[in-house]
Amino acid sequence: MNIVPHLHHSSEILSTKTSHFLEEFHVGKILKSCNAYKVRGFSVKDVFQVAFENAFSSKSFFQKEKEASASIPFAKDTFYRFMNSHSINWRRFTLQLASAVIQKIAPLTAEDRRNVLIVDDSLFSRARSTKVELLARVFDHAEGKHTKGFRMLTLGWSDGNSFLPLNHCLLSSTKRRNRIQEASRDVDARSNGGKQRKLAQTKAPTVVQELLKEAKAAEIPARYVLFDTWFCSPASMIQIKELGYDVVAMLKRTEKIHFQYQGRGQSAPAIFRAAKKRRGRSAYLFSVEVEARKDEKTIPVKLVFVRNRNKPQDYLILASTDVTLSEEEIIQTYGKRWNIEVFFKMCKTFLKLGKESRSISYDALTAHVSIVFARYMMLSLEQRRNVDKRSIGELFFLAYDELQDLRYIDALHLILKMLVDVIKQRTIFMEKELDDMLNSFLENLPILWHKCLKQCT
Repeated sequence: MNIVPHLHHSSEILSTKTSHFLEEFHVGKILKSCNAYKVRGFSVKDVFQVAFENAFSSKSFFQKEKEASASIPFAKDTFYRFMNSHSINWRRFTLQLASAVIQKIAPLTAEDRRNVLIVDDSLFSRARSTKVELLARVFDHAEGKHTKGFRMLTLGWSDGNSFLPLNHCLLSSTKRRNRIQEASRDVDARSNGGKQRKLAQTKAPTVVQELLKEAKAAEIPARYVLFDTWFCSPASMIQIKELGYDVVAMLKRTEKIHFQYQGRGQSAPAIFRAAKKRRGRSAYLFSVEVEARKDEKTIPVKLVFVRNRNKPQDYLILASTDVTLSEEEIIQTYGKRWNIEVFFKMCKTFLKLGKESRSISYDALTAHVSIVFARYMMLSLEQRRNVDKRSIGELFFLAYDELQDLRYIDALHLILKMLVDVIKQRTIFMEKELDDMLNSFLENLPILWHKCLKQCT
């Protein structure tokens, strides 16, 4: 018998808060629609809630079961079977939950707001593992070397204030020689787990197309797709344009990618060298309209060349398939891509992404990522409700203006930060800047979330 009680008032408040979030968005029904249900025994929602709350305490599931078994009514085998299930469609779960949260946020902003989808990947490291399913050698941009793990390809949504993760895929490698472990042969290829494993071995551009199609089918309100240089090419811009989205992306400074300009194919650096630049302290050097061509398909593209005030010879290139946008609007829209970098930092630092689950099952890793994303959705919604007075009620909705979108000067500041990192040939974000933005995010959270997350670090 334990003399010192391990449960305290804050734990009860935490459980109440998470229960309210799960009830508000009918997470139990969403899980059931994603093939997560039990014929008998404990409900899937109860098991999910235990996994959901783990990040807000300094104890693992094993420690919580040992010290406070009364609060966990099921055995550890039940928990592990839930995490390792290959029948649950976790990608669908993340998308449906995000769609429900967006429906709460969307009325708080005007219809003419440029909502965006953001695509990026981040390292999901398993450097000390050898037997994890589909474990591969991937390049770590922060360290500048290859390591063992996955590329966590993520699709997110933003309205300029709030960011929500929509979908994800832990990418392995398409090349057999780069894969350290193969997929388990015991998993039926027709199951959700089997399909997810197949997708993990597909090329990243193809996976991006699949994630965007699923977001389109879910009717996620967004007009633009933002991404970094790794995916920006005429072929990808044309494919995304055919899906019904416009692209605002950063173009790589290379002579290998050509656009039709002045009647012939030219690279962006060649256009830059030949063009007349703007004088004075303008934020951008110049912009031109070109054509992106792949096979027989052609679309118009506007290229905006952003200056580096400290080094005139250095510049960034932004590309937009919506040529009606002004240069300032293109810079402002692309500045929203910074939200996904803050999201990755938040998940890895505070929400135990990659640290909580040491399973070797690919299904368990996929489930772990989805649960971490669900935690971030709850925090993002809490922060929005805490800051946006229009969320309090109808009277406040009429009396207060909507939150301001990301300002042009702020977006330009972020893009210039990216330019500094490109020059240094380092990762796309700066550690100090991310820490400042992350601390600002935490300060706007309710006191309970702030305390619980601080205790985990």
